[in-house]
Amino acid sequence: MSTDATTLARTVMAMRPIVPAKDFEIGKRFYIELGFEPKTLTDRLVEMQLGAFSFILQAYYVQQWADNFVMHMRVSDVKVWWDHIDGLDLASRYGVETRAPQMEDWGLVASVLDPSGILWRIAEAPAPHSNGDTPRR
Repeated sequence: MSTDATTLARTVMAMRPIVPAKDFEIGKRFYIELGFEPKTLTDRLVEMQLGAFSFILQAYYVQQWADNFVMHMRVSDVKVWWDHIDGLDLASRYGVETRAPQMEDWGLVASVLDPSGILWRIAEAPAPHSNGDTPRR
């Protein structure tokens, strides 16, 4: 007899992606500057927490994996995030790429690559119209 999904879901306390770091110390510093609070788990793992949300940064790196890893963070205000990222001057300080918010088919999206090449997409979905439809742009 198998356990139903509702019962299983009640036992989940967290679901966190594990993100590779080419240089663990630089990666930690980068995310701390972005606003994450580190919680050391082991000498090679650190939980990076932002409010109720977190991921695990690890001292392990495979370029092909990092180059294909995307973190999608949905926010209520992309401009707040973009102003924060832009103000940190990450491109010159870490040699990373950033992209100002752009309207895509489904919402406003800003991007930043971390020092290991992980793509962060910071997205704000448009508010639905009063009829429930999402506006097209």
